[in-house]
Amino acid sequence: MREAVVRTETRPGRLLPVRPRGWWFDLLLLAGFVALTVALAQGHLLTVDERVADWADDHRPTPLYVLLRVLNYLGQGGQVLMPIAIVLAGLVAWRRRSVRPLLVFAAIFALTYVTIGPLKVWLDRAAPAFEGPDRLVLFNDYASGLKAMSYPSGHVANALVWYGVIAVLLNALLRSLDRPPLTARRYAALRVLPPAIVFCTTTWLAYHWITDSVAGLLLGLVLTRLLARIPWDAIPLPRLPRGLDRPAGL
Repeated sequence: MREAVVRTETRPGRLLPVRPRGWWFDLLLLAGFVALTVALAQGHLLTVDERVADWADDHRPTPLYVLLRVLNYLGQGGQVLMPIAIVLAGLVAWRRRSVRPLLVFAAIFALTYVTIGPLKVWLDRAAPAFEGPDRLVLFNDYASGLKAMSYPSGHVANALVWYGVIAVLLNALLRSLDRPPLTARRYAALRVLPPAIVFCTTTWLAYHWITDSVAGLLLGLVLTRLLARIPWDAIPLPRLPRGLDRPAGL
């Protein structure tokens, strides 16, 4: 599934359009996430999860396992994605003499922190590697802490959100260097391919049940579309010293 941002001159207070346009698609994605969560809570689709996990366990030779582990780092938020994003934000902020790129990073960090994490804690689902009872169910009384944070997949949701941010910041950096931004094809590849790879690797490595990854996909798309609407250069800011509130080509 692919969505693109249409970047136009935007007045303060006016959101950027996304594709598909309007909020109906966001509501559809959110409804899908809620429906999937309710279905799992009522015991549906658990057999599908178990069969996919068993198949993955039976089709994971050592060379493939090593490759999957390496590729899975594409979805590591704290170790890979956030460091890349903050470096890009810092470079754009330095080149443009503007705080706005740093606000982009801060806003995305805050949004993912208050959405993905709390949902994982509340829904309390163990990963396939859990050896205790009821490993498939939500609200598992036998799993707690880090052992019960499988749903939704943070790898998939974070990959969708952070690669969207990285694409925006990378384009801004290229503009600051008087270089052409990413072509539409390369922009789409950066937005789509890493999350797709992470979706496959987390499931194949049994880090997550497949419904965890689907839930992460749905939630990540909602967050990505929400963030894509924000006109970062048009957000009203108080006047800052040295014009640090100036637009940054975002």
